[in-house]
Amino acid sequence: MAYLAARLKNLRTQKGLTQTQVAHAIGVTRSVISLYENEMRQPSPDMIIALARFYGVTTDYLLGVDERRFVDVSGLNTKEVAAILNMIDLLLSKK
Repeated sequence: MAYLAARLKNLRTQKGLTQTQVAHAIGVTRSVISLYENEMRQPSPDMIIALARFYGVTTDYLLGVDERRFVDVSGLNTKEVAAILNMIDLLLSKK
């Protein structure tokens, strides 16, 4: 479960959040988040789902099964979604 610990820490730091902020958002203590990130405790399946929802990723991504990440475009209009898709296509074509 090394993937899970590393991905939880990476997602938290990418979003500029503290362990306390994440803990408060999902209803646990800061020490629980620390234990997850340091591979000293494994979250329950329900907690993995809660963490995936909080970070906007899939449970498969958290567990290292899938490398894909998703962008939530809920609330954007068709033109805005098209602009984002065009940016992604442009970035992928540069690889």
